[in-house]
Amino acid sequence: MDGPVNGSNFNLRDEIKAYWSERAATFDQSPGHEIFSEEEREAWHRLIARHLGAGQGRTALDLASGTGVVSLLLDDLGFDVTGLDWAEPMLERARAKADAKGRRIAFRLGDAENTMEPDNHYDVITNRHLVWTLVDPEAAFAEWLRILKPGGSVLIVDGDFVNATSFGRLIQQLASIAQRLGFTPSETAQLPQQLVETHRNILSRVHFADGARADAVVELLRKAGFQDITIDTDLRRIHRAQAKHMDFWKGLARGSQHRYAIKATKAT
Repeated sequence: MDGPVNGSNFNLRDEIKAYWSERAATFDQSPGHEIFSEEEREAWHRLIARHLGAGQGRTALDLASGTGVVSLLLDDLGFDVTGLDWAEPMLERARAKADAKGRRIAFRLGDAENTMEPDNHYDVITNRHLVWTLVDPEAAFAEWLRILKPGGSVLIVDGDFVNATSFGRLIQQLASIAQRLGFTPSETAQLPQQLVETHRNILSRVHFADGARADAVVELLRKAGFQDITIDTDLRRIHRAQAKHMDFWKGLARGSQHRYAIKATKAT
């Protein structure tokens, strides 16, 4: 799955890195990426604190930290945060945000599937919308277990972005009808068509090409050695806040999607 493309040494991981590097310039323009209200920020704080508790100076590694959204949330809660991302343009924006807010967050270049971090080093690991892009999640989860301290936890926020629910499909149909009848304008694509096609091509070749269902993620976490695994699908506060900054149909669909937070713990 991660072999050379067209006989070159540019493999799938390289393609993913290049894609997110190009996305960095407009990443924060999308609801669901950046946070656009204090209501949503508070909802994220509640979710993180519910699973990880107060920071109290504990060490946190935010994997695929992107422009630093989750890293800043962790810093809000009192964690000692390191953000790791392998797209330098994302890191540049994350550092600028942290500097503007006077935050002491270390943002470093690195691969979430092979972090090069020390054994038993972090109290918590977080990531948002990373797992669905993993080329080898089984190896990645083993890596995360290695760098967590005994008793440490990982919090994964992700979803199945491939398969729509029956309600989601109904919303798509109604949105299409409304646009054809002229009741709502066609949504202007936020990404150039080339990037849309690149995204689809990458998605078709990652491990979770058929959708990152929570139970499949849990199975691989258990296989890696994680314990006390819980699935939380109550992300309604976050989704309601995000929907206020989306068009009507996209906002309505957000709450119908299979999105979740998974917490898993390393044995003491």
